[in-house]
Amino acid sequence: MTNTAENTARNTAPSTAPNPARSTQVTTVVVTGATGRTGSRVARAAEAAGLTVRAASRATGFDWWDASTWADTLRGADAAYLAHPSDVGAPGAAEVVGALAREAVGLGVRRLVLLSARGEEQALPTEEALRASGADWTVVRAAWFAQNFSEGPLVAELRERGELVFPADEVREPFLDVRDIADVVVSVLTSGDRYAGRILTLSGGRLLTFGEAVAEIAGATGRPLTYRAVSARDYGEALAGFGVPPEEVAGVTEIFGTLLDGRNAHLSEDVREVLGRAPRDFGDFVREEAAAGTWKA
Repeated sequence: MTNTAENTARNTAPSTAPNPARSTQVTTVVVTGATGRTGSRVARAAEAAGLTVRAASRATGFDWWDASTWADTLRGADAAYLAHPSDVGAPGAAEVVGALAREAVGLGVRRLVLLSARGEEQALPTEEALRASGADWTVVRAAWFAQNFSEGPLVAELRERGELVFPADEVREPFLDVRDIADVVVSVLTSGDRYAGRILTLSGGRLLTFGEAVAEIAGATGRPLTYRAVSARDYGEALAGFGVPPEEVAGVTEIFGTLLDGRNAHLSEDVREVLGRAPRDFGDFVREEAAAGTWKA
């Protein structure tokens, strides 16, 4: 999405703007995916800010795909952080996020923050479903996570094979530290209505190709790590070869085919606006993870 489109999206129609008369101070927040990449950091940051965190996961009886489990988790909370368990632009995401948001509003949980993806057109219906729910909403559109290199399937490739194969070619991305997402979400929740009805676009502070990112990891670890770009189609075929279901392969191929076409090769200023500081630098993230042995063979 272009800067112009992002700025235009900030101008919320009056019918979806929050109602100040019904605003309440947030003391208890439901965090979906509280053991995941973003949710775990949001939970820690919220607790550090003095909020009561209610973790929402299957371990606590919450299931995104079973609406009968939602009410017990939501009831009595003031706010919720919504991170769809697969991808915010995946088939069915708009329907389930919209249904959960309406359930939350009906139970008095009006303050909802949705994790979305910067430049992902497939995510727009999910964002619209949130806006249509009647919630006092904020959408956080995040750039590619720095932690995708240290957690999940990509780290295994680097650690075990010494090579990252990915469909990004020479596209430049402002890799975003997930801790900045958490800090922004908590600031949004603790700032009253200041960011209600806003779309916040988050990025790191500098642009890197995936090859340059891997080179920084190689430099920090002292290992000869390499990056090899492939097409989105070839990447999808490789996923299929690993047994990934066809519908999931199709979704990933479509999303990567657009998300990694260069539309996100620019910086966003909302981390600085919300937090009053620059985003964490990718190099600092790499040095921390290298010191922790993340990419050690």
